[in-house]
Amino acid sequence: MGNIAASSATPTSQRHYGLDWLRIAAFALLIFYHIGMAFAPWQWVIHTAYRFPELIVPMALVTPWRLPLLFAVSGYASRALFVKSGGAGPFARSRVKRLLIPLGFGMAVLVPLEMWVLVMEGGYTGSYLHFWTSDYWRWGEYYGREFPSWEHLWFVAYLAAYTFLLAAALAWRGALVMRAFDAAAAWLGQGYRILWAPMLVLVGLKLALLFVVPERQGLLRDWSGHAQFLPIFIAGFVLGGAPSLWPAIARVWKPALLLAAIAGAIDVTMELTYPGATPIGHGAMAIDRAARIAMGWGMILPLFHIAQTWWNRDHPWRATLAEAVFPFYLIHHPVIVLLAWYSLPLNLSAGAEFVLLLSGTAAACLAFYLIGRDISWLRPFIGLSSKPLSKPATAAQLGPAR
Repeated sequence: MGNIAASSATPTSQRHYGLDWLRIAAFALLIFYHIGMAFAPWQWVIHTAYRFPELIVPMALVTPWRLPLLFAVSGYASRALFVKSGGAGPFARSRVKRLLIPLGFGMAVLVPLEMWVLVMEGGYTGSYLHFWTSDYWRWGEYYGREFPSWEHLWFVAYLAAYTFLLAAALAWRGALVMRAFDAAAAWLGQGYRILWAPMLVLVGLKLALLFVVPERQGLLRDWSGHAQFLPIFIAGFVLGGAPSLWPAIARVWKPALLLAAIAGAIDVTMELTYPGATPIGHGAMAIDRAARIAMGWGMILPLFHIAQTWWNRDHPWRATLAEAVFPFYLIHHPVIVLLAWYSLPLNLSAGAEFVLLLSGTAAACLAFYLIGRDISWLRPFIGLSSKPLSKPATAAQLGPAR
């Protein structure tokens, strides 16, 4: 199987620092986004005492591309991991350790905290210990909430599923799959194809399923979501092995950004015209969904270009920040939910509430990572390698930023 990894357009052995920085920035944005959702008028896990309609426009401009970007970056990283592993089998085993173990830990330890708050919103009065030991481990509806639930860890579940599907395809017909990826890269590298071809495919898939299957999250039922995220994950994997596509991205990033701006304007108009649960006709819904998909792909290309052109350089903080991303992701969501719930009786001002959520979430994320990284048996549970290759530098050792 090792020859399959080497047979394709293998990326260089040097780590792509720009994609590291892009991943760090994307997950940092995700934390701000989820804090913003606690203040936004949209439905979310929990809300503060405040609803700010002013958040609709900026958050509507972020929503269409934040998750597709994460899947694209994950696909790119998966290509490097596949090459490093030397075959589909070792690649899949490494993903079990880095995805399924943290997912299981999160479902057993972190998600219950959120679900406890959610059922308390519905009138549940039991303690957390009683909830975790007696009421969390169930299947079906309970206090108006569906159990079991991934909550924010649905992203890890989807990513694991896509990774293992890809690994299975590579194990079964690896040489054929890689030749297909190379052919696709060669075709997309011509003209403006990398801009319009994936966008047309993604929009076509979305519209074909829009009125056929419900837009409902769930690993075995979210066919509309899979039709978007899986191709984008594969696109990232293809790009990871095709350096020739970077000039094509450089050629189209400006028109891609312009198209994303137009699509974003359409999406914002739809959000303001049909707020909340306002009924929307099939035609308007199709336009809205097509605009979201177009903006998603239109933003990925410029952001990848930025990562390649301006961010592809190392820094003393990069390795530590890149390692901290996954632990931060695992813990941030339940921390936001708990802080928002326990701050409600305090009647804080909106500004104080935001500062509390931001500073409290940042402190909890940092503590979770710093403690977990130095406990060898705990590292795999928070998404880190079993043993650190080298101990992350302390702030004092890192010195001033360059």
